[in-house]
Amino acid sequence: MVSRYKYYNVEGDKAVTDKKNCPRCGAGVYMAQHKDRVSCGKCGYTEFNN
Repeated sequence: MVSRYKYYNVEGDKAVTDKKNCPRCGAGVYMAQHKDRVSCGKCGYTEFNN
């Protein structure tokens, strides 16, 4: 089982995520953070860092 603690941070009464949501897939689908880009594993959407 994957630990949820590496996906969320607890701030007061709320659980907040550091990861970006995919603009195509919507809320709940997070983008993977790579060294030079962020990408969605579901649809393949990619944004490159400057």
